[in-house]
Amino acid sequence: MRTIRFCDRTKMVSLNRSHMVRLWLTTAGLLVSTLAIYPPLRAQATATGSCPPPTPKDDVVETLHGVRIADPYRWLEDRTAPATRAWIAAQDACTRRALDAIPGREQLRRRLGELLRVEVVSLPLVRGRRLFYLRRAPDQDLSLLYMASLPSGEERVLVDPRPLSPDHSVSLVLLGASADGRYVLYGLRRGGQDELTLRILEVDTGRHLEDRFPPQRYSGVTLTADGRHLIYATNTPAGPRVLLHTMGTPVEGDRVLFGPGYDRHYLISARTEPGENELLLSLSEGTSGPVSLYRLALDRPEKVQPLVTGIAARFSGHLVGQTLFVETDWKAPNRHILALDFTQKTPQWRTVIPESRFPIVAFWTVGGRLVVDYLENATHRLRVFTPAGRPVGEIPLPALGTVSGVEGLWTDPEIWFSFQSFAVPSSLYRYNLNSRHLQLWHRPSIPLDAAAFELRQVWYRSADGTRVPMFLFSKKGLPADGNRPVLLTGYGGFSLSQTPVFREEAIVWAEQGGLWALANLRGGAEFGEAWHRAGMLGQKQHVFDDFLAAARWLIQNHYTRPERLAIQGASNGGLLVGAALTQKPELFAAVVCMYPLLDMLRYHLFLGGPWWVSEYGSAENPEQFRWLLQYSPYQNVRDGVRYPAVLLVSGDNDTRVAPLHALKMTARLQAATASGRPVLLLYDTRSGHSGGRPVGDQIEELTDILSFLLQQTGALPHAAPVTTGSHAMAAQGVAR
Repeated sequence: MRTIRFCDRTKMVSLNRSHMVRLWLTTAGLLVSTLAIYPPLRAQATATGSCPPPTPKDDVVETLHGVRIADPYRWLEDRTAPATRAWIAAQDACTRRALDAIPGREQLRRRLGELLRVEVVSLPLVRGRRLFYLRRAPDQDLSLLYMASLPSGEERVLVDPRPLSPDHSVSLVLLGASADGRYVLYGLRRGGQDELTLRILEVDTGRHLEDRFPPQRYSGVTLTADGRHLIYATNTPAGPRVLLHTMGTPVEGDRVLFGPGYDRHYLISARTEPGENELLLSLSEGTSGPVSLYRLALDRPEKVQPLVTGIAARFSGHLVGQTLFVETDWKAPNRHILALDFTQKTPQWRTVIPESRFPIVAFWTVGGRLVVDYLENATHRLRVFTPAGRPVGEIPLPALGTVSGVEGLWTDPEIWFSFQSFAVPSSLYRYNLNSRHLQLWHRPSIPLDAAAFELRQVWYRSADGTRVPMFLFSKKGLPADGNRPVLLTGYGGFSLSQTPVFREEAIVWAEQGGLWALANLRGGAEFGEAWHRAGMLGQKQHVFDDFLAAARWLIQNHYTRPERLAIQGASNGGLLVGAALTQKPELFAAVVCMYPLLDMLRYHLFLGGPWWVSEYGSAENPEQFRWLLQYSPYQNVRDGVRYPAVLLVSGDNDTRVAPLHALKMTARLQAATASGRPVLLLYDTRSGHSGGRPVGDQIEELTDILSFLLQQTGALPHAAPVTTGSHAMAAQGVAR
């Protein structure tokens, strides 16, 4: 057996691929040599009924900190290799065969189309007397970029991305606009990639500037007032960078203003307030580490002034005139807002808004005031303060739900904000801070009777006694008869709070007689930074305990039983359901695991992995290795266990979380499970982590996911099994 030894702080060595390819060729007998074999391979899998196809194992074993770790499916990490592409194609043939045979799919597809094929408008960006926003008509697959003039509201299309790709895989992202509204900056996204191709449009002429930028992970773009320079922040494989581009010159000559000396574990972002001449830089040690702040004068970009450095806390701020306002958890786990006045000879921090029992989510400097977003038991409240911190009112919200953003100018009392809840689609409101007049600006016209549904919040105890809230969404009058199909979801990480938002799949699930449950797990920020820290690094098991306790509560309180309980999560939420699946498989009938992190001993070596070490830890550290090994889903799959039905979802355009996690976990679960329930891989070569997919593709994916979950929880009838042989499993599932 080949053994790879791993030493602390060193890179793991690469494998000999020729051994893997030979093994696949001799064991599966399915490869020829190139991607041209996909159609016959798919046809063979369909004709023989061998689903899933046998997956060969490699003999990789590593020794990490004295522990031997087998990794038999490491060859699947190279998703571009012919063997891996053939394996994906064979898995796809099995998945399509299983999902397409589920009864009732057409009705699900039709209802999802009614909910998704509606007019959608993004929160507008206000610059000068112009609004910039994205709008998608009901009959369109992609959003177009619009501009509307104020006060008339007369609008016109600026950019239509549909001609850019025959399959509508190229979408548009609004990145910013010049303070006077003369220029608009947007990015083109291919599939679901994080990287964007930046374009700059002169609004009045409709002419694109000739400057060409390569696809990058932009985190702030700003045009100088004279339009001669562009300053942009980007996070590269080499580390964070802030660059100065002179318009009309090649991008290769762009000058680096900030970043060298910081490796790829750091993240940079840049923002400027409309009309201001200074840029605020935020440098973070990964996604969850301390944040330092710097300022940069747009007319003197070569000088970067440190504002906050060397403090073990997180800071986020706005520079308005000669005042810096920041929200921070420094000495305040629920966050408070401080100010620094640069007109003083010796500027001193002062507290503007003190910490309260409810955490601050975000704040905005608009209309000469501070609009502060608070979380009260995982729902949003918008309160308004003067710059000195005096409370002057609250912006009324239509229901318990989520504020997705606020836009406006420091010099104008009119603001726009986005609000949504489980039965309220994302709606845009216009509010005047002086008159306190609230106006609904846009709401999608969706065929939905919101009064037919109810949203409740319950509390339960986790394994260590911690009280955890959970939202329950269903049609009114749902009986607690222990026989409901229940879909439980959550996230629990990165200080991201899970609040009520509109999800088309939740509506359909409830209409099918099901209960949708959203648990507010530790690791989020629902109750401040202490709640976050209780679910990160060595405390990560708290997140899984909270989730498993939610599942038990739903069973004990007679909403469902294990054979009717499903779980779903994406990204860090994919890690969540992967851990729940491997720790307590008997609790669940079905699992949907999307764009997940699952091999926690190697995640830090790929794509965005280095940024998340501050949240999870790294296997290169002996102590952190022990945490990770205890819960890493891929390493904790056990042979002969009766696992629930599992659908793993990923795609080639996920440039944030490497698809290798879903591929390796699919192979491992298929080889290990003894339940007879399916383990399927849903893999779209065009999809990725950051959305941007055409509506038609979204409808098809949701149809696949919902039909799988509804059938596995008994809400839809089962078709006849389609698999044969000792290796195969019933693709439609059998009752346990």
